[in-house]
Amino acid sequence: MKLAILGTGFIVKEGALPALKEVPEIDVTAIFARPSGKETAEKLSAAYAIPKIYTDYDALLADQDIDFVYVGLINSVHYEYTKKALLAGKNVIVEKPFASAAREVRELKELAVSKHLYVFEAVTLHYLPNFAAIRENLPKLGKIKAVVANYSQYSSRYDKYLQGEVLPAFDPQKSGGALYDINIYNLNLIIGLFGAPEEVSYTANLGFNGIDTSGMVNMRYPGFFALAIGAKDSESPGYATIQGEKGYIKVTDTPNELRSFEMQLRGSGVTTHNELNRYSHRMVHEFQEFAKIFKAKDYERMTRGLEVSVAVLETAEKARKQVGIVFPCDE
Repeated sequence: MKLAILGTGFIVKEGALPALKEVPEIDVTAIFARPSGKETAEKLSAAYAIPKIYTDYDALLADQDIDFVYVGLINSVHYEYTKKALLAGKNVIVEKPFASAAREVRELKELAVSKHLYVFEAVTLHYLPNFAAIRENLPKLGKIKAVVANYSQYSSRYDKYLQGEVLPAFDPQKSGGALYDINIYNLNLIIGLFGAPEEVSYTANLGFNGIDTSGMVNMRYPGFFALAIGAKDSESPGYATIQGEKGYIKVTDTPNELRSFEMQLRGSGVTTHNELNRYSHRMVHEFQEFAKIFKAKDYERMTRGLEVSVAVLETAEKARKQVGIVFPCDE
């Protein structure tokens, strides 16, 4: 699997490239940056022995030595870069959120399927052993009654935002905000386990430019409710709880890491602790799984993942529109 990295920002420098060092099944053959980021790309190329540097996306897509691109760019261009790659016959790994609007995700899914190309959304939790174990243990809880997930982390960019400087994470023109940047993990956890909700409502704290700096998505399912809390203007220990008539499961850290969880069944008095993830870097598992799925030509599993991506973006779009958050894709 020969992969080109798009971008030189935090998710590439601190996430994708260090993780890929532990995935020998994937060969990083190129890195792309805009001309202004070429110097950073050169440093990353040297540090990770990446043989090719591109500042021209069309030239990269014409390279026959590349069969996958990883889109690690700002949210607002995920759709554009992913679509162009698919049209050029490349498979794609795109960072969360998949796109800015649900119709964009549906279009990209249809395009990938029509060309029998692989496109994965890089949401780490779906590929973690702990997530698989939670899903397997859900029936033991009986009828589910309540689900709560909280991922709140004070953003290093929030102080600048308070001073009037708007960076992409807080810019509606860049599809930013707490819902799409951080609460999206909670939505992926809940929807990945239970499917799309019947009803969605969003309550948010909005900043001076109309972006959500924190908020909670209330989702209604048959017989239970789920609450997803995400904040970039304040912090809290990360956790998730799934309550059933026969017991509970508690994720004991942030949903994106999902390092451990515990389960207790009512009346047993025994709490089972689970730490099944094999790597300290949360992104190693997902890259390994992408390579495994691609090698095995397991197209059905890939399309199942896309169904979750569609449901998550449909939910997120409904939520943000309820509080008046408008992205360029809406116009």
